[in-house]
Amino acid sequence: MGGAMLTGWLAGGLDATRVVVIEPSPSDEIKALAAKGVRLNPKDTTAADTLVVAVKPQTFREAGPVLRSFLAPTTLVVSIMAGTPIAALEEVCGGMVVRAMPNTPAAIGRGITVAVPAKNVSAAQRATADALLRATGSVEWVEDESLMDAVTAVSGSGPAYVFLLAEELARAGVEAGLPEALATRLARETVAGSGELLHRSDLPSATLRQNVTSPGGTTAAALSVLMAGDGMQPLMIKAIAAATKRSKELAK
Repeated sequence: MGGAMLTGWLAGGLDATRVVVIEPSPSDEIKALAAKGVRLNPKDTTAADTLVVAVKPQTFREAGPVLRSFLAPTTLVVSIMAGTPIAALEEVCGGMVVRAMPNTPAAIGRGITVAVPAKNVSAAQRATADALLRATGSVEWVEDESLMDAVTAVSGSGPAYVFLLAEELARAGVEAGLPEALATRLARETVAGSGELLHRSDLPSATLRQNVTSPGGTTAAALSVLMAGDGMQPLMIKAIAAATKRSKELAK
């Protein structure tokens, strides 16, 4: 996720030489960004104005000493880790903390992030965090940190659900007799195009769905299965509940 956001920032015009990346095992993608001017694992540890924490929650405390070496008391700390509360960030890192949950479409400027600030974050620091997060898509701010677990389940993990829909739509097309390559292309383009239509339209998603559905037609036949009592809605509620529960567990 950190790499996706950095890609979005650089595409938006951020000066690569102002960016330091700490990554003990850099991927080829991160190495490629270093070739563009990003400073990768520098030996000097001067305090940063803003520190974006994008490590796995399970390794966060282990990374604490390295993170602290880049912090001053007034450093803005923007965390994009799932299930890691502000209190834990203040304990391990210090600084002025903004907890945020973006999603991977940030890499193409179409992400959405929900953020919550610690009480000591200034208006100027909140504006800085907003500018960083908004460079990769939409931003919503909340004041109640307890909402972040459900946010993580819906939008943070949400792209995976959409990609799964494309997978399963293609697989069902193959079962219906389509060649695999054609079924895959139809599924990908249908999901992508429908998402763009939803993005551009002011109509509710329910209205867009109804506009596709002719009474007694093929779409209605499929929706009678998907919208049955044991169809998509209870399954999605169960999935979001599982992700929310896991996000809460990560905070322990």
